[in-house]
Amino acid sequence: MNNRTRALGFVAALLPAVLLGTVAQAQTGKPGVEKLYVLNCGEGVAGDISRWSPGVNEGKSMDFVDNCYLIKHSQGWFLWDTGITDEVANMPNGLPSADPKATSWRRPKTLAAQLDQLGIKPSDIKAMAVSHTHPDHIGNVEMFPNAMLYVQKLEYEWPGANNAPRFKPEHPVTKLEGDRDIFGDGSLTILSTPGHTPGHQSLLVKLPKTGPVILSGDVVHFKSNWENRGVPVNNFSKEQSLASMQKVADELTKDKAQLWINHDKAQRDTLKMSPEFYD
Repeated sequence: MNNRTRALGFVAALLPAVLLGTVAQAQTGKPGVEKLYVLNCGEGVAGDISRWSPGVNEGKSMDFVDNCYLIKHSQGWFLWDTGITDEVANMPNGLPSADPKATSWRRPKTLAAQLDQLGIKPSDIKAMAVSHTHPDHIGNVEMFPNAMLYVQKLEYEWPGANNAPRFKPEHPVTKLEGDRDIFGDGSLTILSTPGHTPGHQSLLVKLPKTGPVILSGDVVHFKSNWENRGVPVNNFSKEQSLASMQKVADELTKDKAQLWINHDKAQRDTLKMSPEFYD
């Protein structure tokens, strides 16, 4: 065997290892999330915000917002929360609350129109998740009947009004029991944060330029509520709520992440709204 043949044999033997290394590098390289759009999924007025922070802000009303988030991942489009139902956009007086202390909602922009502005059809959404099953977060789930829905098993099986199911049984679903790395690359991770509801969850998004962001869901409702660790009076479990707030705080420290609080209008007003985006 001459030197040239030996060299070719060595290269042939080395090639699979090189290819495997390249694949591994691709899998652990840049995060798969490419863009994040903040969508207007409702605006409203909370009648008495002390229900979200007992002992603080008694009798004070506050403007609330309701965000949804559209995420472009290299493996497809992912939607987080679906907001107030688009039908509210056609209601002249919005959706008033029977409880004056709760939140009355209106819908200045539909979710469908905001997706259309981006050139995205509902059928383009391949996967989605909701933070929890309150109406201001699941209002448009069935606009995406074929999208895989990621929801905590406890939330999915939590009986609704009159023991009705919270989702249509035919909607494809992945029932989670804890945290889940959706695409397996660490760029989009559902965090189990129960307390507000039995299976509440939040979302950690790692953007290549903006950096890590945690989308709160309703683990917290506004900034002072977060700072005071106020647990809303109607939460499912105060103990779990406090533990979930601590879990989010620990994640913020570990990942040096930002916390985007879903209903906080003052913070939302500082964010870029769709069709602008974060990358």
